[in-house]
Amino acid sequence: MSTLTKPPGTPADEHLQEFRPPRYRRILGIGRDQVVQYAVLAILAVLVLAPIVPTLYQSIRNRPLYEAGGAFTLSGYSRLFTEAGFGEVALNTLLFATLTTLLSLAIAIPMAIVVVRTKLPGGRVVALAMQWPFFISSLILGFGWIIMYGPAGFVSIKVQQVFGGVPWNLYSIPGMALTEAVALAPIAYVFCANALRQSDASLESAAQVCGAGPLRILAQVVVPMLRPPIVYSAILVFSVSLETLSVPLLYGQPVKIDVFSTFLYHNGLTSVDPDYTVLGAASTIILLVALSLVAVQAKLLKNAARFVSVRGKATRPRKLDLGWLKWVSIVCIWFYVIAGALIPIVGLVFRSFTLIFTPLQSPLKTVTTQNYEMVFESDNYVRSIWNSVIVAGVGAVTISALAVVAVMVARRSTFRFGRAVEYLALIPQSMPGIIVGIGFFWALALAPFGIGSVLQGTIYAVIIAFGIRALPSAFGSVAPAIMQIGGELDNAARVSGADWVMTFFRVLRALLTPAFAGALILTFVIMLKEYSPAVFISSADNNILGTTMLRLWTQGRAGSVAALATLQIAITAVFVALAGLLMKGKHHA
Repeated sequence: MSTLTKPPGTPADEHLQEFRPPRYRRILGIGRDQVVQYAVLAILAVLVLAPIVPTLYQSIRNRPLYEAGGAFTLSGYSRLFTEAGFGEVALNTLLFATLTTLLSLAIAIPMAIVVVRTKLPGGRVVALAMQWPFFISSLILGFGWIIMYGPAGFVSIKVQQVFGGVPWNLYSIPGMALTEAVALAPIAYVFCANALRQSDASLESAAQVCGAGPLRILAQVVVPMLRPPIVYSAILVFSVSLETLSVPLLYGQPVKIDVFSTFLYHNGLTSVDPDYTVLGAASTIILLVALSLVAVQAKLLKNAARFVSVRGKATRPRKLDLGWLKWVSIVCIWFYVIAGALIPIVGLVFRSFTLIFTPLQSPLKTVTTQNYEMVFESDNYVRSIWNSVIVAGVGAVTISALAVVAVMVARRSTFRFGRAVEYLALIPQSMPGIIVGIGFFWALALAPFGIGSVLQGTIYAVIIAFGIRALPSAFGSVAPAIMQIGGELDNAARVSGADWVMTFFRVLRALLTPAFAGALILTFVIMLKEYSPAVFISSADNNILGTTMLRLWTQGRAGSVAALATLQIAITAVFVALAGLLMKGKHHA
């Protein structure tokens, strides 16, 4: 009671009277938290709308955007379906994307179930092996498949000598789909594996108590729980298949098979007199299809919460024993890894050290470093290597930082347009890379105040375009980490007088550092592999590895292509290994 009747003026009371919440400078009467939030919204809106708006505008304009004059027209859409052969292109694209999706799921789903839910010898190594093809560009994988499994490939010739024929044909839609499926299967695998790790194992335990065997549990309990991630990953793989350029260009061009991406490439870049109105119409249709798929994807992801549990469990799920089937599973997984990715990459590396790579002659007889000497003696090739590293490095830091702030605005603030920030950050995943390149090229032509002339053909334009493509992945990498941090930390900081900005820098920044590092690694790999937007916006002095390899491949210089591809793989491997050492022990990242 004495503390309640303590007269004023005591030291403790004076300390309370001296406490004042901090005051923060206001800009034009607006709090700095709102300044940051509106700035993030504006930056994302400009980045996302920059390639979209010019594409839509060009589709209804009868002259190129960089030319004065012009009038409104819908003739591009009519010519697209009547004169340009777009119907066949659409059919090829549908077949290619559908077959790629089915093959990717056929590879990923059984392997995710076997790796996560069953007793598998060397399961940790197998899980890592299933994911590492993700770090290889589909462009490089396509080169490796042609060198090993193409009509004149090392493996193809050996098979022909032994069996008198080759049972596969890469230069076909099934061949294109199989190669692309090998590259995209890790995406579906990760979705399914994460869902399996988070799902409640009590249903499986109940089935075991009732006497169900391992196969019945997998078929009637585990697989039904995977329906949301299966459908979600299927839509994602299908969307990626619509935009991929490398494999359709490498395999389809020799036999005149066109899909959406190669149609845009041929009619927009290699055409002597491109019809920009038709090009804009085709880009618009592809963009609308991709946006529709992402809308369905978002709806399915929202409903997926009914099937999985993200809460902690008292016991870990007991893994099922498949008996002798586990050895069949191991053989199938390693066949995918070795035949699908390892052999093509090893063949690519061997090709980079030989003048002629064929089973008709021992490769050891033509071992040479000439391909690498040609690469390092050429200023253009060396510049493309440095450009790729700079684009990936600078872009990864910038986009990862932007993603952290965007997630904070969308998920950790009372900003009235927070949902719009999230949508803007995720929309680029529905924007095909080649359309980003075309749209950004047109955007630079329309940019005011001479901005376009400053950025056009520079490495900065490439960083921005690649960053747009990598932003959704960075956002998706950071968002779960922020959602796992309790909101009471923000409330405690606010009670102490901190505003939104100070709460981030004093409370949340340290907790989000591992998530930022994880986003940095992911974004670096994605931007190092990227190339399709640069096809339209890079110049001769600012080429990157992907565009340089494409040009050399069309010139028939397979040795130089193999050398550059090997260097890109080495850069990725070194970066991922160093990042893994630095992140060792930080499992929450």
